[in-house]
Parts: sequence; C-alpha cells; structure tokens
Amino acid sequence: MIRLGPASGYPFAGPRLLGGWTPPALAAVYAVLYLPDPDARPTRYAVLYTGHADDLSQAGLPFRHPRAPCWTTRAGSRWKLHIATYEVPGGLRAHREQIVRELVAVYHPRCNEAQFDHTWRQEWIGHER
Repeated sequence: MIRLGPASGYPFAGPRLLGGWTPPALAAVYAVLYLPDPDARPTRYAVLYTGHADDLSQAGLPFRHPRAPCWTTRAGSRWKLHIATYEVPGGLRAHREQIVRELVAVYHPRCNEAQFDHTWRQEWIGHER
C-alpha cells in the first residue's frame, strides 16, 4: 500500500509494475508512478499521471492509454513504470474525479494535460469591507 494525496492521503493498492499488470474490471482512481532515483531512494515514487475509470479493464491500461507514450518517455522505459489503484468506497464518478483533481493539485504530474491549483484566490472569496 502507498498513501497518495493531501494530508494523510488515500490508501492506494500497490505500487505494482505496470508492464504485465492485468487491470481488473472495477471502478477506481489510479496513479502511474516511477522511481526517479531507485538507488538512493528505492521507495520514493514520482507521480507521472493520475486518472480514474468506471472500468479499469476498459481504460487502455497498461500501454494502450492515450498518455502512455508520455509515461514511457518520462520514466525511460515501460519496465520502470508502476501503478497504484484506489477503489473509492461507495464512490461515484464525481467523487473519483474530485480525488483526481486533488492528486493533480498536489503532485502536478507532467503527463496529465489538465492541471489544477489548490490555492484560494482573492476574487473567489471577496474581501472584507
């Protein structure tokens, strides 16, 4: 298990080697990871991509996913990629999408096209008079 996300994080199963992994037919949030410095930090993963699926077996994983070339390029090899998954208890699609936005805001994964900011802007909350 690996914990990803803000504060205490979400308990993701894995990480597992992405190559050779067979995605199960279930709804989940997933993160594609790699070890940037496996010799000095063998347990410190970097998040390359995070997403969710209504059915992981239909999401193009492991390497038919549209962002897979980015993952492979960033990691240097498809055999350096790992995946971690989180089945959101009772989670609907909207909840999984929110978790993905949180993870993107925390990790800024380079292979996610959309990036989210976790900061408050003054125009969102107004100002005191």
